[in-house]
Amino acid sequence: MDPLQPIREKIDAHDHQLVELLNSRLALAAEIGKLKRTSGSQIYVPEREDAVLRKVSALNHGPIKNEALQAIYREIMSAAIALEKPLLIAYLGPEASYTHAAAMKKFGASVDYHAMPTIGDIFVALEKGEVDHAVIPIENSTEGSVREAIDSFAESDLKIVAQIYLDISHALISATPLEKIEKVYSKDTALAQCRLWIQRHLPHAQLIDAPSTTRAVQIAKETPGVAAIAGELAAQFYNVPVLAKGIQDKADNTTRFFVLGKKPSGPVGGGRDMTSLLISLGDEAASHSGSLLKMLSPFSERGINLSKIESRPSKRRPWDYYFFIDVTGHYEDAAMKEAVAELRKFCPLVKWMGSYPVITP
Repeated sequence: MDPLQPIREKIDAHDHQLVELLNSRLALAAEIGKLKRTSGSQIYVPEREDAVLRKVSALNHGPIKNEALQAIYREIMSAAIALEKPLLIAYLGPEASYTHAAAMKKFGASVDYHAMPTIGDIFVALEKGEVDHAVIPIENSTEGSVREAIDSFAESDLKIVAQIYLDISHALISATPLEKIEKVYSKDTALAQCRLWIQRHLPHAQLIDAPSTTRAVQIAKETPGVAAIAGELAAQFYNVPVLAKGIQDKADNTTRFFVLGKKPSGPVGGGRDMTSLLISLGDEAASHSGSLLKMLSPFSERGINLSKIESRPSKRRPWDYYFFIDVTGHYEDAAMKEAVAELRKFCPLVKWMGSYPVITP
């Protein structure tokens, strides 16, 4: 008797139980979907997603790692959402871009995706209700903030409902052998992030800026002697071989993405929320040297931690700036409400951009 057979029979029995339980779970999700549609409630609820992922991680005793278990549950929740209501998720394209990968990491394979050419187009489509949610890049650990994304919030009432961190791992992609590559196409930022690897392995190659990493892969597929630097998703999408993986100069290259919606997320609680605000000091900044400290004091006095602050020209008048800040806690928390009320006494603009579950990069 094959010694593997008894084990395989047990696996088959477990598979049978898993399929039955999954379908039972999804049937319950479909019932929830009916109730949500009747009441007009949000289909995608980030705080519920966070609670489920934390719950299954707490229940996990191995040998499966929490990261793998959460990935499985994201797909289960993706299938559940699709049963509740078909969702259309916009993202900064083209297809197979890093933002596409981030969107798929968050929403799974069971929802529909729509690539859009600019962040401005994404804001308009979501505001008009043409899509249900959107995913945009907001900052990279080595290249800094995406200015177009930050500036777009100034004129929009859309809310940040969740965030995603994606490790950016660049690959050299080409149908041409490494020793015969003469040109390397990619976005200027990707070329810069792989500068040392290129110098070591392709010192004589011509580096050419492309509109996107995805377009670079398309060029590499069509042109002999050309390679692209992009993510492995693009290589898989366009069926072009990967010659080398992880060629970025820094291993901790991470991009943060925001999930946008028309309605805000509810609180997770327990100190696991983050809030983003847009603040203008107006004439206060010009007339008082300690105005920035005054702006931050309402938070520090209440034990609210600041995790990010960035200034951007308001474009309304010279030397007028917006401050984008991330602070711990939800907008509905009592301490946050007090801090915001105090800010509004001397700041001409205090805009809530959204509150969302904390995720550790």
